[in-house]
Amino acid sequence: MSFDIALSGIQAINEQLGTISNNIANAGTYGFKSSRANFASLHAGAQPTGVHVGSITQSIALNGGIQATNRSLDALINGRGFFVAKDSTGQTNYTRVGIFTKDATDYLVNSAGARIQGFQLTPPSLIAGPVGDIKVPTNLLTAKATGNLAFVANLSADWTVPTGNITTKLPDATVTPPVVPDANMYNMSKVTVVHDSLGREHTVTQYFVKDPAVRTVDIYTAVDGTDLGAAGGSPYTLVFDVNGQLDKAANPAGAGLSYSHNLTFAVNPAAAMTVDIDYTGTTFQKGESTTSTNAADGYAAGSYVGVDLDPQGNVVAKYSNGEKQAIARLTIATFPDEDALTPINETAWTANVQSGNANLSEAGQGIAGALTVASLETSNVDVTSELVSLMTSQRNYQANSKVITAENQMLQSLMQAL
Repeated sequence: MSFDIALSGIQAINEQLGTISNNIANAGTYGFKSSRANFASLHAGAQPTGVHVGSITQSIALNGGIQATNRSLDALINGRGFFVAKDSTGQTNYTRVGIFTKDATDYLVNSAGARIQGFQLTPPSLIAGPVGDIKVPTNLLTAKATGNLAFVANLSADWTVPTGNITTKLPDATVTPPVVPDANMYNMSKVTVVHDSLGREHTVTQYFVKDPAVRTVDIYTAVDGTDLGAAGGSPYTLVFDVNGQLDKAANPAGAGLSYSHNLTFAVNPAAAMTVDIDYTGTTFQKGESTTSTNAADGYAAGSYVGVDLDPQGNVVAKYSNGEKQAIARLTIATFPDEDALTPINETAWTANVQSGNANLSEAGQGIAGALTVASLETSNVDVTSELVSLMTSQRNYQANSKVITAENQMLQSLMQAL
C-alpha cells in the first residue's frame, strides 16, 4: 500500500512540475496568467490511498505589469476584462494581449490573426452599434462640404466707431484691382477656411464694425473676397446686454432667437453652400479683442494613412487631409467567474458553463477596466516564487522516492528471510 501511496505522490508532483515549468516558461509572455496545482488526498473508505492534483487555480484576477511600447495599436486593460476575438473557425476567444494590427483584408486582428470584435460606429456619430468584426475603411474619404462654423470671441467694449464707412468700400474680388476695405473702416477682421462639396477651399472673411448704437456690432461677411451683400445677410448685427452677453431679447433676427448667421452662396461648379455661423458664447467686455473659437466643419478628400486606438477604445482611421474618424469601439468581456475560463493556445481563453456567459461592454464601464494605449500587460508570473515552489517539489519528489526505495529494500529483506 505504501508503495502505491508514494507512487501517487510522484505522479501528482509530476503534474505540479508541469504547471510550475509552464509558468516559468511564460514569464516573458504578454498577458499570461500563472496557475497553481492544488493537491488533494485520496481515500478508499477510511483507508488513505495517496494524493492527486485536485484542481488547477488560475490567477486571472492578478494583473501583470505595464510595459510601454509607444505603438498606437497596443493596449492593456487596467482591471477586469478581456479583448474579444474570433478565430478562423468562428470560435470566440478572450485574451488580455492587446497587440493589434490591420491585416491584408483590412480587418483589425490580434497577434494570433483572430479578428477583434467591437461596437460598430457610423462617423461622425459616437453612438455604439452592434458588435462585430472591425473593418478599417481604406478607400478614399470623399470631401464634405462645410455646413457649420463655430465662432466665439470677445469683441472689445473699448472699441470706438470706425472713422471710415465700410459701406463705401465693401470687399469685392470680382473687379480689377480687387476692392479691399481700409483698416479705418472696421475694428477687427477674421478669416475662416471652408470647403465646398468638391473639397475646394474658400475663405469666409468677417469684418467687425462697432455700430453707433450702444453695445452693437455689425458684421460684414465676404466669401472669397467679395461681400455677400443684403441678399446674403450682410451685415449681420450682434446686440449685447449691459453685462456684455448676447442679448437674445434684442436680437434683430427675432427676439429670443440664438445669434446664428446663415450664409448661402454659390461656388460653381460645386453645389451651392449654406454655412451657419454660431456666435453663442461671444462677449462684449473691456480689454483686448480675442478669438477663442474659429472652427468650421467640412474637409477636402483624403487618402487613408493609418489607424490608431484612443484611450476610450475607439478605433480611429486617419486620412491625409488631417481628418480622423472613429469607426468602431473595442468590446471588453467580463465573466461571473473568470478564473474558471478554459485556457487555450495563443494566451487566450474560452468560456464554459463554470465561467458563465460573457458580459460585453465598453472599456471603463461597469466592472470592465479602462484602457491604457501604447502599452502592454506583462506576465503576472513571480519567477522567484516559482523557483521556490520548484525546489519544494523537488524535495517532495525525493521524499516519495525514498519511500519507494525503503519499501523495495524491506521486500528484498523479507524474500531473503524466507
